[in-house]
Parts: sequence; structure tokens; C-alpha cells
Amino acid sequence: MSKRIIEASKLVEKGKTYSIDEALELVEKMPKVKFDETVEMHLKLGVDGKQADQQVRGVVVLPNGTGKTKKVLVIAKADKAEAAKAAGADYVGEEDMVNKIASENWLDFDTVIATPDMMPALGKVAKILGPKGLMPNPKSGTVTVDVAKAVTETKAGKIEYRLDKNNIVHCPIGKVSFGKEKIKENYLTLLETIVKAKPAAAKGTYLQSVSIATTMGVGIKINPSAK
Repeated sequence: MSKRIIEASKLVEKGKTYSIDEALELVEKMPKVKFDETVEMHLKLGVDGKQADQQVRGVVVLPNGTGKTKKVLVIAKADKAEAAKAAGADYVGEEDMVNKIASENWLDFDTVIATPDMMPALGKVAKILGPKGLMPNPKSGTVTVDVAKAVTETKAGKIEYRLDKNNIVHCPIGKVSFGKEKIKENYLTLLETIVKAKPAAAKGTYLQSVSIATTMGVGIKINPSAK
């Protein structure tokens, strides 16, 4: 381990779960790096993601954003394309953009939003976008007729949450520079959203563990009932 990680580990008491306020105080005390680290939230859920009726997936708009300005590509035609441009989309097009992705492996964007009628065209680049998590999906709100709203929400801090293969949800909840109050507000918003998303088929303890960590830091376990 690096000297910085060793120093950071000394701040966190092994086996202890903290309140979110205590955890964020520790984040502020962590050894600093040369960039503004992202604060990430990790939730281990008591579900079986292999079962269709126990999936946990959706979107949430964090009240203070993530600190990252997302580049948005919109695939739409006519008035929908114009609405996307007016809402601040970085790139807007039709088959021309799809062909650019296919021929150049162009991926200079963070989110793809498409109208339903353009999804067949996007099928030809599904093998490029899919593995990157960029393929538009109705469940994440990226396949929609209201592209302007989708662009606005994405720019404002909308994030997608979903289970990984170990039934853990990983999400950014801000930058260290946000300060405690803004990060806490984002944390509580995401926590509440995940709790509401509990599948009816889930049995036993739903929130098995919750922790936060900075990009280059160590994990801090949190008691989700201690606000």
C-alpha cells in the first residue's frame, strides 16, 4: 500500500460503522491528492440480481449534481433534434451520428439519448455502445420522446443506478470540494431512492452494507439508519 493509503486507513476504525456526518468528516481529513476526487457510494443489497423480479435499476437526479459535466449525444429527427439542441445537447444527429460511431468507433460522449423511432438505427452500433453502458434504454430514461427533458436532467446531475454481478450498486455522489452538506444531500437522495426501489420479491435484510469512498481513498462503512 502507498504511504497515503496507509495514512488514510489509520483514520478509519476497523469494523466500525459511522453516521454519514462522521463519515464525511473523515473524508475531509483524508490525505489530499492533486485533483478533486469523486465521492462514491456503494450499497450491498440483499437481493438476487439473477432473478428478473429482484432487479434494482433506475435513475435519480442528484440535487447537487455529480461535479462532472456530461457530454450528451442525442439521436433524433426534425423538431425533436431542434429541442435537444435548445436544451444543451453536445451532439445531435440521425443516421450520420450512428455511422460516425460505426466507422470511427467514435465515443466522445458520456450519455446517448434517442427517440423510440431511432432505436432501430442504433441497433447497428449496439455492440459498440452496449459494453460501454452507453446504449439507450427506456429504464434509464434515455429512450424518450421528451429529449429536451432528458438532456436537461442529465446535465443537471441525473445518474443511473443498477446492480453489478455481486448485487452491489456503485454511484458517484459528488466531489470532495462540494463540502459535507451538499454531499450529504446527494447521499440521502440516493439512499432514499434505493430504499424505495426495493423489489417485492426481496427477502431478509435489504440494505446489507453501505459505504462511501473517495476515488483514491479507503472505504468508510455507514449505518444507513444514522442520518
